[in-house]
Amino acid sequence: MDWSKTKTIFIITFLILDCFLGYQFMEKRNSSQLDVILETTIEDQLAANGITYVELPKEITKEAYVSGKSKKFSEEEVKKLSGQKVIIQGDTVLKGTFEHPISFNFKDPYRLKEFLQRHIIDGQKYTFWTFDEKSNTVTCYQTYGGKVIYNNENSKLLIHVNKHNEAVSYEQTMLDDLQKYERKQDIVPAIKAIETLYKRGYLQPGDRVTSVELGYYGLVQFTASQVLTPTWHIVVDGKEDYFVNAFEGQIINDEENVLE
Repeated sequence: MDWSKTKTIFIITFLILDCFLGYQFMEKRNSSQLDVILETTIEDQLAANGITYVELPKEITKEAYVSGKSKKFSEEEVKKLSGQKVIIQGDTVLKGTFEHPISFNFKDPYRLKEFLQRHIIDGQKYTFWTFDEKSNTVTCYQTYGGKVIYNNENSKLLIHVNKHNEAVSYEQTMLDDLQKYERKQDIVPAIKAIETLYKRGYLQPGDRVTSVELGYYGLVQFTASQVLTPTWHIVVDGKEDYFVNAFEGQIINDEENVLE
């Protein structure tokens, strides 16, 4: 027996075995590290990137679609409005001009509510949305069940003010006969909606989610009858507005009015 050759064979065999076991070890280690990464929660991922958020709504777990149609304003309703000249355009658009400019403080919720109830048809159904300094226009959106109907041309109130912050005219549209579908569905939790924004690159390191509210969005605009879907409205750093379909979990591209 050639002991030298046998020893060489044993050495080569053990080297091959060591390489194989080392490969198996590295595969298992990498797999374990991947499992840890996959198990990391969205909360941990946001924290690791310095992304913070306000306390999120947790009590809402189910919602339903809402149907409605464009309101047709009547001459009888218009006659009840005093101190203004009003015309009805195409049945569904009301245009009013005040005979005398009216003091208007949209920054005070109480004063705004008072103005809307006194001078606007069903004014209590609208809430402040934004003020455009360039056009001196206050935008108010219609609400339903305490929730805002976002960016809908058929449920909007535009109030034009002068340089003295007085209301001079307005245009109004409204959705009528609003009612919920009987069947309720599970909605995407608010944290999942934030996760969608994060994964799509809308949230950057250091950002803060400053507001999260549930409202409604009509994906098909400019139609007489509409179906509104529950939608998360998420504000980032107090200035960027994002909308996430609360049923599908998809981001609504506001400019193109489509789901991403």
